[in-house]
Amino acid sequence: MGARGAPSRRRQAGRRLRYLPTGSFPFLLLLLLLCIQLGGGQKKKENLLAEKVEQLMEWSSRRSIFRMNGDKFRKFIKAPPRNYSMIVMFTALQPQRQCSVCRQANEEYQILANSWRYSSAFCNKLFFSMVDYDEGTDVFQQLNMNSAPTFMHFPPKGRPKRADTFDLQRIGFAAEQLAKWIADRTDVHIRVFRPPNYSGTIALALLVSLVGGLLYLRRNNLEFIYNKTGWAMVSLCIVFAMTSGQMWNHIRGPPYAHKNPHNGQVSYIHGSSQAQFVAESHIILVLNAAITMGMVLLNEAATSKGDVGKRRSKSLFFLLFFAFLNSLKTKVCV
Repeated sequence: MGARGAPSRRRQAGRRLRYLPTGSFPFLLLLLLLCIQLGGGQKKKENLLAEKVEQLMEWSSRRSIFRMNGDKFRKFIKAPPRNYSMIVMFTALQPQRQCSVCRQANEEYQILANSWRYSSAFCNKLFFSMVDYDEGTDVFQQLNMNSAPTFMHFPPKGRPKRADTFDLQRIGFAAEQLAKWIADRTDVHIRVFRPPNYSGTIALALLVSLVGGLLYLRRNNLEFIYNKTGWAMVSLCIVFAMTSGQMWNHIRGPPYAHKNPHNGQVSYIHGSSQAQFVAESHIILVLNAAITMGMVLLNEAATSKGDVGKRRSKSLFFLLFFAFLNSLKTKVCV
């Protein structure tokens, strides 16, 4: 029974093949070639991605931050495929640019990159690079970038969004602030390790030694400790430092000033009310001290003994001086 049924099945299969439209063979052949081509293209992309990651890992093993020119930027950052995030600092470190802010930001950026490179969580999902204006002018032009330093995050897929540009003017460029921003954009948490800095300890030891030596030399006459004027001056210095924003500078680490790398214009006053430069704090400190001095002189002129006309003239002069300084401070702050 089985032997007789086999020829009939072969005849049925032959009839089905004869009934298959002849125009379908080119279509099947085209479909087969397309599948082969897609498979080869996918394999080529995988190989290209592997080569790019291998090259980036090799550069990272030498330096935590690798420099890029226009060609490298387009190949490793702009061109797909890419399965890694890239943090790029656009800067101008050449001496002729005279960008002191760029050098300060570079130091913090180096601390952050070293903290990631030598951490146990280091992997090939995040890299740090740098584009200098003199080495990649075409990159600055391509991104329509006219200021430095600037930090940008280039995600593994898609184009950078607005939040992928670090708000340096408002937050500052401290390594800790950069690490928080990177964690928000990439979910990669970096614990910042700063190299030991003994300058504060040395300064404190010198201050304690100086005060101790002064007290020892004046051990038989310590009446100066009860000097009200001296303590008033110390208190005023502390008040001037705090009201000028020195604590904000210590926490946020803003630049001293900002110099435009294109026209060389230096800005000492920040354009936003949400941030400030260190130079701005110094200006406010001097103005506060001058206003206080004007108030003290105004009070002395009004209460001192002497000719009434001279007292009135001094009082009027110091009053105008006081009003001028207040108006100047208002313009600076606004």
